[in-house]
Formats: sequence, structure tokens, C-alpha cells
Amino acid sequence: MPGHDLARRLTAEAIGSFFLFAGVIGSGIMAEQLAGGNVALALLANTIATGAILYVIIAMLGPVSGAHFNPAVTLAFALRRALPWREVAPYILAQLAAGAIAVAAVHLMFDQPILQFSTKARAGIGQWTGEGIATFGLVLTILLCLRYRPESIPASVALYITAAYWFTSSTSFANPAITVIRSLSDSFAGIAPANVPLFVAAQLLGTLVAVALAGWMLARDPAEA
Repeated sequence: MPGHDLARRLTAEAIGSFFLFAGVIGSGIMAEQLAGGNVALALLANTIATGAILYVIIAMLGPVSGAHFNPAVTLAFALRRALPWREVAPYILAQLAAGAIAVAAVHLMFDQPILQFSTKARAGIGQWTGEGIATFGLVLTILLCLRYRPESIPASVALYITAAYWFTSSTSFANPAITVIRSLSDSFAGIAPANVPLFVAAQLLGTLVAVALAGWMLARDPAEA
């Protein structure tokens, strides 16, 4: 982002990713402990916490790094030439490293083993389709709001993910980094490591379709010409 050097932007990405990933996993653990076996109530609590932390970190850190916190968003910005390709790997590494620290911190807070691997199976055409659609919608929301309503991005992204938790079969991971990190927590928000690759493939496909569609839609805008 103009006005901020790479070190500061990567720090912002790391901070945002830490709180996003901690928010998703930590609220999942807390919800599971308090919901008394009611899965719908646990998902609702997990949803509200995720949407809330998304709004805060995007509003707080968006002016510094662009508030990606998501390799799919980083890839979309690079494809749109809004981020140099040489910065894609550092962004993604910052997101993953902060996520790994976040999951360890969450496990420590909840008195759980630091190193875990999820046993929660998430597979099948329905789950993969859900991830593709969830990521497509997220990336399209960001790209179109960035053009027409940039001030609305924190609320738009938070509300989109809040809704997508419920209208997608996969509960809308929509983020390759958090998919990897969630495999390291055997909790409500987890995903078995063996199921990660196809989730990520679906997310990347959704990203590419969203970037292509946004490019076509925005190119027809008279302002683009």
C-alpha cells in the first residue's frame, strides 16, 4: 500500500491474521464448551465472533496493509496488479506464521495440548462447492466494494462471512491460510489435514473466477475507460 513500507505492511498482516485466526478457532472452542452439545448454537456463536473480529481488524489495519489476512485475497490483488508479485510470498508467509502462533496461543488459553491435528472430516463435492462459492463471493465483494464503496469494505466483508457461515455447506472457510491452520486444532472449527488440499483448490478456483468476473464487470465501467 502506498505510504507504508513492506515491513510495516507485513506486521499489519501478521497482527490481523493472528486475531482473525484466534477469533475463529478460540470462539469455536468456547462455543463448543458452552453450547451443551447444541451444534447450531455453537455455530452461531462462532459466526458472531468471526464477523465481529473481521470488522475490527479490517477497519484497523486496512489502511496499512490492505487487510488481506487471506492468500486468496493477496492472489486476487496481485492478479489485478494492485500488489507486486514479489510481495505475494511475504504476505502469505506472514499470514501463515501469525496463524500458527494464534492456534498455539488459543490452545494455551484453553489449557489444551499446543500441538494438535484435527480429526474432523470435511470432504465431498458439496463441501468443495461450498468453498468455491464462499471464496468467489468474498473476493468479488472486496473487488467491487473497493471500486465503488471502499468505506464499506469492513462491514461488507464481515457481513458476507457472517452470512456465508450459514448459506454454504462448508461454513465458509474462504481462506487457504486459515484452512491450513484449522487443521492444527482438533476442535469445533477444525478440518482434517487430509481434507485441506481440495478445500484450498476449491478456494483458489473461486478466486480466479471472481477476479475474471470483476475484471470484466469493471472494464465496462466508463470510469475504467
